[in-house]
Amino acid sequence: MTATANHVIHDIQADPFGERFSRHLAVHKQLLGGSFYFESASEALLDLVEAAYGGLPPHRLPITVPDFRIELQLVPHRDQPYIIEPPQVQMHSGAGVLCGVIDASNYVVISPAQHRALVVASEDMLDFPYHLRYELIEFAVFILATRGLGLVPLHGACVGRNGHGLLLLGASGAGKSTMALHSLLNGLDFLSEDAVFVHPETLLATGVANYVHVKPDALRFIEHEAARDWIGKAPVIRRRSGVEKFEADLRHSHGQIAASPLKLVGAVFVSSEQETDLDALLSFVPSDEIAARLHADQPYAAGQPGWLHFQQKMVQTGVHELRRGEHPQVSIEALMRLLDRL
Repeated sequence: MTATANHVIHDIQADPFGERFSRHLAVHKQLLGGSFYFESASEALLDLVEAAYGGLPPHRLPITVPDFRIELQLVPHRDQPYIIEPPQVQMHSGAGVLCGVIDASNYVVISPAQHRALVVASEDMLDFPYHLRYELIEFAVFILATRGLGLVPLHGACVGRNGHGLLLLGASGAGKSTMALHSLLNGLDFLSEDAVFVHPETLLATGVANYVHVKPDALRFIEHEAARDWIGKAPVIRRRSGVEKFEADLRHSHGQIAASPLKLVGAVFVSSEQETDLDALLSFVPSDEIAARLHADQPYAAGQPGWLHFQQKMVQTGVHELRRGEHPQVSIEALMRLLDRL
């Protein structure tokens, strides 16, 4: 049952904060090594939770895990619905809470110490499920898991096999998503294309392998007809940058999602530079340059607890740079050879 305006009208004088609002529906998900409970009176909001996390393998970490609780509230339509897309999220913090605010009717409030979060969304925001899911609901999950489990949050991708993983780093547009997609199509386990969370003590990496985002022009490099059809029929989302991409559901894909966290055995900076010499696609990053390159590539993570330990371990495992071949398949073969050696 989707909550409507009638469900959120209450006696303002008797209950000014809406504390008596019914929250009779709940779902549980094992995500990023954590145990998450989502509570709401709105089936529509819980449907978005299911769209984000339904059917994913439950990842667990060798640590004590608290329960995380995220409450989702649906409020009435705003007077002026968005025409193109919602405004960008504005971040705020204070008094031990973190906030992501789109407007007065669409926001998330997170209390890491209490392992709780509140997501509030207006009914018209349901017309923008990508933004609502990614910028409010998934944002709450990522922050709670990072702070509550002591994970290092990285902007990157991760693929692997036999329990071992390679971290794919690099600037936006360098080709991390393309590398992750073609790794999937070549039989590697897919962990994440955009956000990777690493336990610094064990180097176990986890992520949410729900979707892969592919530019339309990347379809020409996909030779497998069924895979090309799977992506080409996927919904199209528009990034904040204005770039449009297919959002293909990995749970209905032609590959293998990582069933459990992957132990990182190395990292690769994906470069947009072209290289025609196959023997020169991969190169070592000198050990005395690794710390600086990681810091420059991950400015947010570099300020989080656990970063120094993670950084030291990555220096020990070794880091490479991968230049772009004439075809993604060439780069993937170099990546797979590296994974076999590590």
